[in-house]
Amino acid sequence: MSVDTEIAEIQLVLPPEAEEKRLRSLDQLQILDSPPEDRFERVTRMARLIFGVPMASVALLDRDRLWFKMVEGLPLSEVPRAETVCQTTVARTYTQPVDPALIVDDLERIPEFARLPGVGGEGGVRFYAGYPLYGPGHQPVGTFCVYDTSPRTFDESQQATFRELAAWAQRELERADDLERAAAVQRQLLPAPLCGLTGYSVRSTCVPAYAVGGDFYDHYLTEDGAVFSVADVMGKGLGAAILTASVRSALRGASRALEHARPGTSLGEAVSLVAGHVADDLTSTESFVTMFHARLERSTGQIEYIDAGHGLGMVSRKTGGVEPLPGCGLPLGVSVDDVWTSETVTLHPGDMLIVVSDGLLDLLSEDSDARTVQDFVRGHSDPETLCSAVAALATSSAPLDDVTVVAVRREDVG
Repeated sequence: MSVDTEIAEIQLVLPPEAEEKRLRSLDQLQILDSPPEDRFERVTRMARLIFGVPMASVALLDRDRLWFKMVEGLPLSEVPRAETVCQTTVARTYTQPVDPALIVDDLERIPEFARLPGVGGEGGVRFYAGYPLYGPGHQPVGTFCVYDTSPRTFDESQQATFRELAAWAQRELERADDLERAAAVQRQLLPAPLCGLTGYSVRSTCVPAYAVGGDFYDHYLTEDGAVFSVADVMGKGLGAAILTASVRSALRGASRALEHARPGTSLGEAVSLVAGHVADDLTSTESFVTMFHARLERSTGQIEYIDAGHGLGMVSRKTGGVEPLPGCGLPLGVSVDDVWTSETVTLHPGDMLIVVSDGLLDLLSEDSDARTVQDFVRGHSDPETLCSAVAALATSSAPLDDVTVVAVRREDVG
């Protein structure tokens, strides 16, 4: 767009739903407030040389600010969002998706831009060319821009070059988008829906706060029942996800090996074996893992379980009450000498075992606790409706932490 083309509407405010999706995509990149990087500096330096402009930037549009991942020619690290042309560049992706470039020959000729600080006047910006940058889910999260202190135009060749440089900046940003591919792998590692557990219905869900998460759940059938696990590695994002993969593999391997070698082996042995296996990793990363690990005997409804610092396991009774399940020890990684002793609880027909991660607390309210979760699950009598309600919460309000739910209901024969 140039000054020869009328701006019919300068859109500054995005619809709330679009804005939340955009901000979540920005969070998933995990790049805000990170140090400058040469790979972005090469793009901005090349832009200044090619076009002979004094300023160029790669910037990300946060909720209330435009933050510069790399900026040349401007002594700034961020500016208020309301004082930028870049917010218009981002907003135009929803109205001009085919050609979202915003090229303004002279900002002073457009009142909405002329009133912005830093536009016009001695040494002020007059020429602006911006192109949106996209995060996971193709959400517009920032801009690649060049600026000049004098009005100017871009001919067709220069516009093509500008778009090529923007594509270069986009490729550099997509290195962070590798997280999205990691997220796809992590989703594929979650178990398929559990089938074949006669007399029971099972539903599980996991919603990471970022592209990848530190929560996981697992389940598999045994000779007379099934094993269920929920774990939460301290932290969020890629680092937690790497530890999660290690813990998940160790837990499944240890549990199945012991079950095969010595059927009926105490769950405490499996958890202790896993704790020893990942102890060095947890120590070196200064992390820990909370875990709920349970074995269901299908014929009786008896559940043997270990709650290693998790604290969010409960049984919703057919009668309407919700009973919290007591813990059995510290999280893995806190003490190398800890020993876990299992507890038991019985599911009667119509009862439901529910295990959640602490991310659900944030979704429910700012000051929620275990009792808040109990009140929430009391209103959902089966695994399907419970997990659907949690998914709806996560959709309406982007979670601040990973959210996992596993629900197992013994069918009511009456």
